[in-house]
Amino acid sequence: MSVADVPMQRDAKSFFGHPRGLMTLFLTEMWERFSFYGMRALLTLYLVAPPDGVSPPGGGLGISSGDATAIYGTYLALVYVAPLAGGWIADRMWGPRRAVLVGGIIIAAGHFLMALPEQQVSFWIGLLFIAAGTGLLKPCVSCLVGGLYDDGNESRRDAGFSIFYMGINLGAFIAPLICGFLADNVNWHVGFAAAGVGMAFGVVQYLAGGKTLGEVGRAVPNPAPPEVRRRVFSLSAVLLVIVVALVASFSLVRGGFSINDVVDVLTIIILILPVVYFRRIFSSGKLTDVERSRMRAFLVLFLASAVFWMIFDQAGSTLNIFAQESTDRNIGGWEMPAAWLQSVDPILVIIFAPIFAALWTKMGDKAPSTSLKFAFGLVGIGLSFLVMVVPGLAADGGDSSSIWWLIGVYLIQCWSELLLSPTGLSATTRLAPAGMASQLLALWFLSNAVGDTIGGQLAKGLDSIGLAPYFGILGSAAVLCGLVLILFSPKVRRMMAGVK
Repeated sequence: MSVADVPMQRDAKSFFGHPRGLMTLFLTEMWERFSFYGMRALLTLYLVAPPDGVSPPGGGLGISSGDATAIYGTYLALVYVAPLAGGWIADRMWGPRRAVLVGGIIIAAGHFLMALPEQQVSFWIGLLFIAAGTGLLKPCVSCLVGGLYDDGNESRRDAGFSIFYMGINLGAFIAPLICGFLADNVNWHVGFAAAGVGMAFGVVQYLAGGKTLGEVGRAVPNPAPPEVRRRVFSLSAVLLVIVVALVASFSLVRGGFSINDVVDVLTIIILILPVVYFRRIFSSGKLTDVERSRMRAFLVLFLASAVFWMIFDQAGSTLNIFAQESTDRNIGGWEMPAAWLQSVDPILVIIFAPIFAALWTKMGDKAPSTSLKFAFGLVGIGLSFLVMVVPGLAADGGDSSSIWWLIGVYLIQCWSELLLSPTGLSATTRLAPAGMASQLLALWFLSNAVGDTIGGQLAKGLDSIGLAPYFGILGSAAVLCGLVLILFSPKVRRMMAGVK
């Protein structure tokens, strides 16, 4: 039984013409994204800041740019791998409603651990807490949004997800401004603490607005019997032992422990996970012919999504460092904090999300198919990196570039994001086999993990090949993938078996 099948108490009031429960989920995700993007805007800059830095913002960890980018990419990948476990817990043990609540509490605790000064151990543990909590909250809150709509009204559902996505970007817009200001004017750890306060607000309003959701997400869609739970917990323990053993082996070969050992091991595991997961789904014998066809289409969308996020999520790493080191941020004698540029994409999404939502609603059945939206998104994200070749050439020559280059790139990426990301969330809820709604959303977020970890590893080559070739190679690859998807779009649409 999917979340969409759970009865919901309809409220006479509405939120922008949508079920009132969308407001509760909108605000929950807004504050969760505030915490995530506030911390993300500071993370890479804190990692590369010298340990003996002046206050404010004080010293960082003094990690090289290449290693910091790889750590950042792997951390983001963990954030999106964790929903595999979180989705299973929601579908088989707790139900989505409870998973969102517990996840929010764990996320807040993680941010406060990162805020402890002069404590590197608590910093890394805090990152793990945030990843684990996000694994519970992220797929389940999207699943609850899907449960607010009748299956037959797909255009309205897409519009609802676009409004929901606007909430994500409202939090993402405010967070770098507040957290970045506090980090620059007080210290790094106060900036991290502000992110934790935001998540705490999200938990409180989620509890207060629970009645607007009716019964959506309360039930456990596919309860796991005790023997299944024991088997899963045993396998999880074995996996943890394997990870520790691999890290120890890498450290032994390299002559000492390094955070890079953890990064490389996690990269290998993250790349293996989707192969194992898709094989398990297709070989389960539980799929109907229609569900099997839809899962093939979902696999195509998964691969396209991975290519997209490989580039898009470098806004917080490669482009963030570019803003810090190679961008002229002086405005009338005042230098804008580099972290503030992380607010550009969210404010653009806030502006354009309602336009895209209205467009899809007005076009109805004439709107581009899901696969075409994905293809256009890939072409767009590739073009954004091709544009960066010009300022990249300047940076390779030791010169700074105008801030407008990054703003223009974020505009292209915003349009591409609105084509692919909310469309992917909506399509996943419709393509999901019976009883696997949360798990398939978790698998959808795994595409982010694959893209992020590949992007993080590729960014290690920045120092050796230069910025301009790096931007050119990745941008060209994404455009090519988009063009191929356009060519095969009719076939993908047929595989979706009635899902537009």
